[in-house]
Amino acid sequence: MDATLTVARLERALFEMFPRADAEPWDHVGLSVGDPGAPVRSVAVALDADPASVRLAAEAGADVLLTHHPVYIKAPDAFAPAAPERPSASAAVFEAARRQVSILSFHTNLDRSLEARRTLPGLVGLAAATSIEHPGEPGLPGLGALCPADGLTVSALAGRCARAFGTEPRVWGDADRPVGDVAFLGGSLGDLGEAALAAGAGAIVCGEAGYHVCQDLCVRGCAVILLGHDRSEEPFTEILMDAARRAGVDPDAVRRIDRPRLWWTAQGDTEPEGLDRR
Repeated sequence: MDATLTVARLERALFEMFPRADAEPWDHVGLSVGDPGAPVRSVAVALDADPASVRLAAEAGADVLLTHHPVYIKAPDAFAPAAPERPSASAAVFEAARRQVSILSFHTNLDRSLEARRTLPGLVGLAAATSIEHPGEPGLPGLGALCPADGLTVSALAGRCARAFGTEPRVWGDADRPVGDVAFLGGSLGDLGEAALAAGAGAIVCGEAGYHVCQDLCVRGCAVILLGHDRSEEPFTEILMDAARRAGVDPDAVRRIDRPRLWWTAQGDTEPEGLDRR
């Protein structure tokens, strides 16, 4: 490990991999809390910068909590202990400062990276040709991925996604229809459904999308496979772990925080597994 690695140097190295300019204007990326000059000996990586992740990072002896989702987009009015009347970001920042854990987040700038573009389709055995955002310019950073699907049906694609992402997808579309090209996007589909449809996608795999958006796309011949926001982006923690190592953190000092999902799917009288009741 680089003995002179500091929070500021780690942040700079990560911005070289995931440029700040690639983030959405509304996004909050980079350092949220911490001393830029503090040494970095150990890094914990998680999807979310919530109070539980901060606590687990501190208990693991991490100097930095490195996340995909920012601790906040807009800063809360106060940073204070957890209370029902305040957002969880308030307590997360309070705990991070109290426990001397710096928080670094790389969100929509990571979403536009080539690593993100390759990762999600790669998990189901497909290869990205270009992004959804810039389908005609595969060399540009861009949101999402477009992939040829080699004759997969909607049902076969959904089955691959269920196994690869460890979830129970909600699927819109005719199960037996071949999908042609597939669009992948971590997190929320937002307004990129139109771009995916215009680029020729016969199916979209994403974390979440509204009912009317899915209904409209389905009627227009584009299947939609919803994985759950967190399940669709948890693979990005592997990208961040690799990035921290490349930035100079001792590989043995980079660990991932695995959290139980906060939501579950009811199935009759079945007791949910993995529900975080803390």
